[in-house]
Amino acid sequence: MNRNTSRILVFGALAIAVNVVLGIVVAGLKIPLLFLDTMGTIFMAACFGPLWGIAVAIGTHLLMGILYGFTAFPFVLVSIATAIVVGLMARNGKFGLKKAIVTGLILAAVSPLIGTPIRMILFGGFTGSGADIMIAAMRAAGAEIFTSTFIGVVVSNFVDKIISCVLVSLVLSKIPARTLGINNRHAQ
Repeated sequence: MNRNTSRILVFGALAIAVNVVLGIVVAGLKIPLLFLDTMGTIFMAACFGPLWGIAVAIGTHLLMGILYGFTAFPFVLVSIATAIVVGLMARNGKFGLKKAIVTGLILAAVSPLIGTPIRMILFGGFTGSGADIMIAAMRAAGAEIFTSTFIGVVVSNFVDKIISCVLVSLVLSKIPARTLGINNRHAQ
């Protein structure tokens, strides 16, 4: 194994840990409109491409499945889509603030298209996340379960994905390119 691959694997392991820890903390605190469980995936996809982001997404959901059971695993599809979108948007390691915001907006549209059917089919719309607060409020106001779930997931992802992408962009701006083995990563 060459030095660059070893470096990427270390970052991948750290990215999985970041996803799991932030996901557990935010879920435990039931923070509305926030998940932060894909920041490591976003980081890896932005730095090293979509395949590394997908590897981190799968590793994260396998670990979460082991720790907390089946409920975490189906959402691997959302994380894989996140890795693909970020990896395509951040070609050549370029993930500046403007690109992060645009990527967050794209993810805010893509993620609910995948996550809502998973929530509906497997969990009846409720998963125990902070988004459930908004979904329950809309249900109490008389909205249908699918509408409530979709809107709740869209709003949550709008906040979560933009914040996650921006935070990753800010972190990347502080890490020397040579540490990651990437050149010109902050060009828009």
